[in-house]
Amino acid sequence: MILRNIIILIFCASISVVFVRCASTSPTDAPKPTVTPKPGIKCEELTEGCDQCLKNVTCYWCESTKLCAEYPVGDIFPKKEDCPLSEARWLECWLNFEALLISMGVIAGVILISCCCCCVYCCYCKGKNKARYAKEDAKLERQKEERKMRQEERRAERKAKNDEIRKKYGLVKDDSGYTRFENS
Repeated sequence: MILRNIIILIFCASISVVFVRCASTSPTDAPKPTVTPKPGIKCEELTEGCDQCLKNVTCYWCESTKLCAEYPVGDIFPKKEDCPLSEARWLECWLNFEALLISMGVIAGVILISCCCCCVYCCYCKGKNKARYAKEDAKLERQKEERKMRQEERRAERKAKNDEIRKKYGLVKDDSGYTRFENS
């Protein structure tokens, strides 16, 4: 399950990287000169071609009619009567609105689905693992107690061995509880 989500996430990231690279570079990879639109020039006057029309960011090019028109600011897309979406070009001559809409919709859908999958995994699948985590915690606690008991056994064995050696050489400690009082 985790591997599948990671693969989906990598796939989505690679698609978005490819899309961003395609959208940011032209097919010829030639640097496009940035020209600021002159306030006096209207889009209808730019009839030399798509490249000339799209230098002005307020214009879009219609491939079927070979006309440059002003982008409808009030609407999101140009009207179908003016130019069909498959023929309308904006910012890049090789990218039409229809392809832009489809690719953006697919990318948004993939991102949305991957986010939903991650949320479902985090909320539901991890909740089922609480019992497994409790078992692991109990096992670790049991191992800790076993180590502590073994340590106590070793400590008692060392103490017994040391006491045996002290007896052998006459260095037995007096366990009477009384200690010699010394004036200092």
